Amino acid sequence: MREPDPHRWAHPSTILVASDLSDLDHLMPFALKQGSETGARLILMHVLTSTASLTADAAGMPYYDTAGALEIAEQTLRPWCELAGRHGLRCDALVREGQATQQIAAAVRQFQADRVLLGTRSRSKIGKLLIGSVAEQVLRSVYLPVMTVGPEAHLPVNTGEKPVVLYATTLRETSRPSAALACQIAAGQKAKLVLLHVLPHVQEMEHKGLPTGINSAAMTELRSLAEETGAGCCSIVEPAVVHGNPSIEILAAASDRRASLIVLGATKRSSFQNLMRDRTVYRVLAHARCPVLTLREPQFLSHEPQVEAGAVHQ
Repeated sequence: MREPDPHRWAHPSTILVASDLSDLDHLMPFALKQGSETGARLILMHVLTSTASLTADAAGMPYYDTAGALEIAEQTLRPWCELAGRHGLRCDALVREGQATQQIAAAVRQFQADRVLLGTRSRSKIGKLLIGSVAEQVLRSVYLPVMTVGPEAHLPVNTGEKPVVLYATTLRETSRPSAALACQIAAGQKAKLVLLHVLPHVQEMEHKGLPTGINSAAMTELRSLAEETGAGCCSIVEPAVVHGNPSIEILAAASDRRASLIVLGATKRSSFQNLMRDRTVYRVLAHARCPVLTLREPQFLSHEPQVEAGAVHQ
């Protein structure tokens, strides 16, 4: 496993774009933008599962037409690679057979990808957006930045204002690699980095006799993290605390600030099961109007499935 390299992750040389073919119209504009910004090579990948190659003969009997399915997938990807070429980008189409997550992980290793880009286009109930999906499995199985483009995400509109990258963190044993990555990306975009932590409701904290808002212990930690993080990438860093529901406040902060990216901070104590039960990740991915980037911590990869959290309080 390679050592954490926030600079390389923020300026990827290879981006693996995983597509189910139905999401290309929504996903590829983001891939082309990221490729143009970083000069990265794009690997446009589709994994052909056994059900995708199932067809029927003249008598209606099902059979596997793998060759036909492979040809259709390659024909679908080819025009997008040609479009990338017209943008001055190197783009290679890759179609493989097998279990999607395993094939994506194998391609990450083969091509030494620095980032995975994938979509979650489902507009079904939030509970079905991520659970059991390829997106969920990739998020919890690779140690490199995974950028997810949700159904409501759109490319930023140039308003002349300074762009904003929003980094949401629990502040529980904060992951320095993900904070450093967020800062490097913000610096590359000449954006302001907002470090956000969501505290419990004011009444709950006051009932416990705890200081709230800017007087909270969380704000003290955030200011320290902002000073440390900003010194590493020379970007403008703003600490911010709010009270309320984590997913609602993260989405509201991103919307109010017109964030171009949400980074969900990694923590050692945030288990995947707790996050899924809390649905913070679901709701942010489902309703974010910009891409969402997550970065797993390496110690999780051989243990219980886990994923990075936004600002979740228990």
